[in-house]
Amino acid sequence: MGDFSGKSVMVLGGSRGIGAAIVRSFAAAGASVCFTYAGSADAAAAVAAETGATAVKADSADRDELVAAVAAAGALDVMVINAGVAMMGDPLTLDANAVDRLIDINVRAPYHAGVEAGRQMHDNGRIIIIGSVNGDRVPGPGFTAYALSKSAVQGIGRGLARDFGPRGITVNVVQPGPVDTDMNPADGPMAKRMHAAMAIPRHAHADEVTALVLFLASPAAAMITGTTQTIDGGLGI
Repeated sequence: MGDFSGKSVMVLGGSRGIGAAIVRSFAAAGASVCFTYAGSADAAAAVAAETGATAVKADSADRDELVAAVAAAGALDVMVINAGVAMMGDPLTLDANAVDRLIDINVRAPYHAGVEAGRQMHDNGRIIIIGSVNGDRVPGPGFTAYALSKSAVQGIGRGLARDFGPRGITVNVVQPGPVDTDMNPADGPMAKRMHAAMAIPRHAHADEVTALVLFLASPAAAMITGTTQTIDGGLGI
């Protein structure tokens, strides 16, 4: 996984699933890690106790609260923006306020957090945004709001890559497909349908996504920026 000793890492949304796996991996690689959480206080406390990371309560839907948390983290070497929500359903009946909250967390938060991180980040730093293969592919009805948000993340990544490139800061988007977490378990009701559309018919493990994140955060990825790195078992091909 590489050596991140002496590096300062912040993970937005680190109490569960992919985010918790990212926190564990960076901590195991020697980094000083802080992570945010919103509603999963018990899970956040458990991850902090296990890894020695610092848990910070911050709602990504609240711009002022989020920006304050990023600013308080100081000069970072790595920012991983993982916090996100999923919502599927008929756009004619979805609650408009819920859609706006999804956009706040999945679009506005990555933009404002990325900008604030870049404001004080060390040169040659790394910003990694966790997107989704649904930014490229809408496999059926009901994905409009979610796909909108994950397509927007691609633009944020490309734009910030241009803006921060002169300082050697790279910005990339990691796009997972199905990942075995409590939100999307490998034995869930949609698993067989998803696997049928994949070249490698299984859910990814969170550690597989984490390995890609750590590579993009490493010195070996210094010339990779503005990209979308898809890890979906071929779901999107």
